[in-house]
Amino acid sequence: MSIKLNEIRDNPGARKDRIRVGRGIGSGKGKTGGRGQKGQKSRSGVAIKGFEGGQMPLHMRLPKRGFNNPFGKDYAEVNLGMVQKFIDAKKLDAKKDIDHAALKAAGLARGGKDGVRLLGKGEITTKVKFVVAGASKGAIEAVEKAGGSVDVLPKAQPEHEKKAARTEANKAKKAK
Repeated sequence: MSIKLNEIRDNPGARKDRIRVGRGIGSGKGKTGGRGQKGQKSRSGVAIKGFEGGQMPLHMRLPKRGFNNPFGKDYAEVNLGMVQKFIDAKKLDAKKDIDHAALKAAGLARGGKDGVRLLGKGEITTKVKFVVAGASKGAIEAVEKAGGSVDVLPKAQPEHEKKAARTEANKAKKAK
């Protein structure tokens, strides 16, 4: 049996028409349109999402948790064991330098807008040269033991430090 383009249909019940409220008594959602009678919520233009009638709302009663570091770095963390697995599966080329772009293309490094950080979990047996933003001490030792090398890229100076350096330079100029 062949499928004809003009006979393609959704499965029955896959698409449901939206309810059009306030469209007559026969629709079952006529007159008040499912809003009940009277009161603030029956009127238009009401936004009382977390309001509890003056009582301290739940989201304000609960304690604050955690801390968001504004200067924290976002690294894609990659373990040596996974790198070795990808090299064995021919998804990574051990002859070329392995950097963020190569790891991303292989599907190993997700995210990490500040680069890749190499971690020492697992074993590496192939001689590989890594060019990464950061690496743990154990990871560097393991790579060098296998005959490879790790180049750690210099860290970019944060914006607030750049600003401080500029103001210091300006003060030094004015002092002359």
